[in-house]
Amino acid sequence: MRIYIVRHGETRLNQEGKLQGQVDEPLNEKGRELAEVTAQALKEIPFDFLYTSPLSRAKETGMIVAEASARFHGKEIPVIEDPRLMEYSWGSWDCEGCIPGNFTIPTSLENYNLFFSDIYRFQGPSDGETVYDVIERTGQFLQELIHNPELQDKTILISTHGIALRSLLNPLYEDSTDFWHGQVPPNCSINVLEVEDGKVRLTKEDAIYYDESLASNPYKSVEE
Repeated sequence: MRIYIVRHGETRLNQEGKLQGQVDEPLNEKGRELAEVTAQALKEIPFDFLYTSPLSRAKETGMIVAEASARFHGKEIPVIEDPRLMEYSWGSWDCEGCIPGNFTIPTSLENYNLFFSDIYRFQGPSDGETVYDVIERTGQFLQELIHNPELQDKTILISTHGIALRSLLNPLYEDSTDFWHGQVPPNCSINVLEVEDGKVRLTKEDAIYYDESLASNPYKSVEE
């Protein structure tokens, strides 16, 4: 089994530097353009299934990539939505500003910055999730997928979100305490897994197929 995991393309909330968890924000024009570029780069990959978060930004990104492959290979690709692939829930903090000059999250900068420096000590909203919650649900999804006997010879596309993606890959990292592995995954970045006899190897990490200057990342520590 080979698994390709894509993070969704850019959205308005990404562009504006606002938190974006389970709010259902669609792709913006740039997000669709980046997804199309990525789709063209991957069109020769013979995807058999698309598993996607039900949130529209991930589903649309996955559909753009899958449809390019489907056209190239002349076959239909079944689409399966799974809520375990949804993004981390920011609860009542969704859509709050998280960049210098527009920081509206009702918490201290010190606590917010822990999200990037030591996520396991970060204190989120009481009505949201913890990163442990996301690691658990994405891990459950991945274990079910890789042990499905009907999928062992298949090529799978997964479309998800930045925090959910890192959570899903967390058990595969040599140092699981290094949650971010250097960065929030760029929009439309690709990670690739090879699965054999239930064992999983990460063979490609955060690959992008567009000009690096087009990548935007408002999600980082905020200076005083």
